[in-house]
Amino acid sequence: MRATAIIPVKRFGDAKQRLLTTLDRPQRAALVKAMLTDVLQATTAANVIERVVVVTAERRAERIALAHAQRVKTPIEVLQEHGDRGHPEAATLGIVRAKALDADCVALLPGDCPLLDAAELDAALERMHAGRVAVVPDRHGAGTNALVMSPPDAIAPGFGPDSRERHTDRAERAGFEVAVEPLESLALDVDTPDDLEALVAVLGEQPERAPATADALVGLGHIASGARE
Repeated sequence: MRATAIIPVKRFGDAKQRLLTTLDRPQRAALVKAMLTDVLQATTAANVIERVVVVTAERRAERIALAHAQRVKTPIEVLQEHGDRGHPEAATLGIVRAKALDADCVALLPGDCPLLDAAELDAALERMHAGRVAVVPDRHGAGTNALVMSPPDAIAPGFGPDSRERHTDRAERAGFEVAVEPLESLALDVDTPDDLEALVAVLGEQPERAPATADALVGLGHIASGARE
C-alpha cells in the first residue's frame, strides 16, 4: 500500500528546548536542520512512499525540503503552518492535505529521528491494509515516534507524553485493527541530553546511517572528526 508521508517541523528556534544545557540556539538549529535532511533522504528513498508533505512555519525547513525535492523523484510539497500550534495540529493539517490528494494511507513521521531506514519503513508500510493503524513507539515505550494509518484520518493524532496508549486506545475505540510496531530506526528521537548522547554513540560508530547529522555533530564537537573519514 503506497503512502503519503507527513513530516511536521517546528520552528528551529523553538525546537529542542530540553537540549538547552547541551546546545545553544544556533547549535540546536544546526542539529535540527541536519536531522531533517537525513529524515527526508530516508523517506524519499522508501519505495512505498508516493509523496511527502512537510508541515512547517519555518522558512529554513521549507528551503531544505524544496531543495531536496530537486534531487529526488518523490514529490515533496510544503504546507505552510501559521505559527507553531503543536505536533498534533500540524499532523492534522497534513492529514487533511493527504485526503485531498486521495491518499489511502499516511505515515506521520518525525523530523528528529535521523536514523530512519528506508527499507525498514518500506517493510512497515507493506504490512498495512485498509482499516489498520500502526503505532511506532519511542525507545522508552510510552511515546509515539510514528503513526501509520489507513484510512488517513482513522484517528486524531495525539502526540506527546504517553501517546502510545492514547493512540492505541483511540484506534481500538474506533474499531480499527491496531498494531504496536517497534522499529529500530525510528526508536530514537532527540529531545533530551540523554537522547543526544545515545545518538552520538550510534553515529560515532556508524556515521553513514545519518550522514548529515553525523557531519553536524562533528561540527558541534560531539563526534571526533575521524569518524567521518
